[in-house]
Amino acid sequence: MTQNCQQATARLKINLAAIKQNYTVVAAQAAQAECAAVVKADAYGLGMAEVVGCLKDTVETFFVAQPEEGCTLRALLPEKRIFVLHGFALGRPEILAQNRLIPVLNSLEQIRQWRSFCAQDGCEHPAALQFDTGMSRFGISEDDLTDDSLEEFRPVLLVSHLACADQVDHPANEMQRERFVRMCRAFPGVPRSLSATSGVFLGQEYHFELVRPGVALHGVLPNGGISPFKPVVTLEAQILQILSIKSGDFVGYGFAYRAQSPMRVATVGIGYADGIFRSFSGSGALWAGDKRLPVLGCVSMDSLAVDVTQLTAEECKEGDWLSIIGPQQDVTTIAEMTGTIGYEILTSLGRRFARYYYGL
Repeated sequence: MTQNCQQATARLKINLAAIKQNYTVVAAQAAQAECAAVVKADAYGLGMAEVVGCLKDTVETFFVAQPEEGCTLRALLPEKRIFVLHGFALGRPEILAQNRLIPVLNSLEQIRQWRSFCAQDGCEHPAALQFDTGMSRFGISEDDLTDDSLEEFRPVLLVSHLACADQVDHPANEMQRERFVRMCRAFPGVPRSLSATSGVFLGQEYHFELVRPGVALHGVLPNGGISPFKPVVTLEAQILQILSIKSGDFVGYGFAYRAQSPMRVATVGIGYADGIFRSFSGSGALWAGDKRLPVLGCVSMDSLAVDVTQLTAEECKEGDWLSIIGPQQDVTTIAEMTGTIGYEILTSLGRRFARYYYGL
């Protein structure tokens, strides 16, 4: 007989009502444009099915990165408009057409193959076109606009991406916007999309006809400053063991920490296999209510150690839960501690957590 084995030592709580409210905040910021939703990378690690489930009654257009993600999303959303930012794997355009996915074409070769496929299929399947406005990542160049493959091509959307939108005063923002406007003139009347989350907050001149927020829906504002978004994620981990150690004792791999006085150390069931980076070692902290518990020594694959000396035996017991992401430190704070960005924190959160969705 199969036994139920729900014994996860870390739990992730995801507030779907907050995601929906954050979408409303972004949509209001760009009120003159359509507000799509980017749900690539399993909705930034929070679960595509659950996230699109809370947005499907409000959002008409969704973006993913890869064709496989698009196929998964199409099964969840039979009637919505779905764009695939990476276009298609060369030689396999039919997969997108069969699933009614709209490729964002990023190269002249993708354009040629897509148009050839459409001619053979006897149907002008819709496609978007991406411009490289300075990031040297995806899209055709300004010089490419004269290529024969674009003759009489009519995309349904023109796309580019800002490289420095999280830096409000960076001159590249205006440079890219001007180049985007200039390149779009080759396709008069076609809807345009330049801004993801950060670009939305640069002002109305960056909104055009469609904006593409992603990480904002999950409560992260890449620009810094006071966030208008509601927190979405709570992450907690369980205390597995509590030890009393003496002055001079070591903690963890490499004996990276040495106690300067007698102390109590809690081993907690979460580690770098769960997305708690090793750079959290020695700088990060967990929380018991409003009490900060510094991480001691190196984060291990499945566990880390924190100093619980300040807590009484009643306040801190084996089996209790400590907060990692919550009211005391959000995703952005964790990112700053570990030298990265909120996007990487969210998308690195492990699959071993017990996940709880609530709010709707």
